[in-house]
Amino acid sequence: MSRETAGCAATLLGMGSTVLSLRMDGELLDRLRRHAARRGMSVQDYVVRTLVRDDFDERFHAAVDETEKFYGADPCHTEKPCGAEPRHADPADRVT
Repeated sequence: MSRETAGCAATLLGMGSTVLSLRMDGELLDRLRRHAARRGMSVQDYVVRTLVRDDFDERFHAAVDETEKFYGADPCHTEKPCGAEPRHADPADRVT
């Protein structure tokens, strides 16, 4: 069991566990087996890790959204990459 997998198992054991039964086609199960095998994990550990990561991502993005609402949006969160336009549009405003 890898360190990451052991961490997930410890977390799940601390929180208690419940059985979740899934019905899926053979092709999807084969893909899950290949992905899990590449990481040296069981299919069960791989699926749990993926679900935990996705749940964290959703909570993280929600927290970022709430922070931006509270403090205002980050100027770099625009369609243009940060630094694409100079901060000072007028060269006379620039301090050198």
